[in-house]
Amino acid sequence: MINWGYVVLLLLVGAFIYNRKALDLWGTLAMVIMGIIIIFSAGISWLLLILIFLILSLVATRHSKYYKQNLGIYEGKRTAKNVISNGVVAFIMAAFGGYYLPLVGGFIGAIATATADTLASEIGILQRPRLITTMRKVDPGTDGAISVLGTLVGIIGAAIIGIAAFFLGIISDPFLSLKIAVVSGTVGCFMDSILGAVFERRNFINNEHVNLLATITGALVGIISTL
Repeated sequence: MINWGYVVLLLLVGAFIYNRKALDLWGTLAMVIMGIIIIFSAGISWLLLILIFLILSLVATRHSKYYKQNLGIYEGKRTAKNVISNGVVAFIMAAFGGYYLPLVGGFIGAIATATADTLASEIGILQRPRLITTMRKVDPGTDGAISVLGTLVGIIGAAIIGIAAFFLGIISDPFLSLKIAVVSGTVGCFMDSILGAVFERRNFINNEHVNLLATITGALVGIISTL
């Protein structure tokens, strides 16, 4: 039986995030609608894992805010396109996967990828990056750029998702949960960088396409990791 208190809590979280200007109105509405469906189809634990991703993303985005603003790459308020491109794969896994283990792995893999990519981008920017395809030094914020700092922070973020998935009861094996999250998050994050360097820099695709394809990759790796 659904506890409608969770829905009310989600609405309050949405109002808080909108008030903090982390998401615009349509982004907030998209998050709330997807969250309500996840509560009804998979349960509050699955939604809480997504909220952990949102909190980590918010903290990482606000970190060194003025430095990023000076570089002209601060992305303060995100839109519905950001929410959908980062969250729709995990949403599908949660809404239709239930507790079928491979789709649980896909869900964790998609969230881990979104977390690793966001943290790697937002924190890794503090170190001079290199283009993933050539290893030449490039300016911070360059599509397809990676750094040691960003990679390490991304892996840590993915690991946090894996640990949280276990403690939330989404998956019962802590080692499997951690493996899924770290492997999927790392592979998905590097896929994001490769797509950015090869396609986004040439304007063949945009950032939302890159995020979507990266989370699909992370979900597929997560599914494979459970087999």
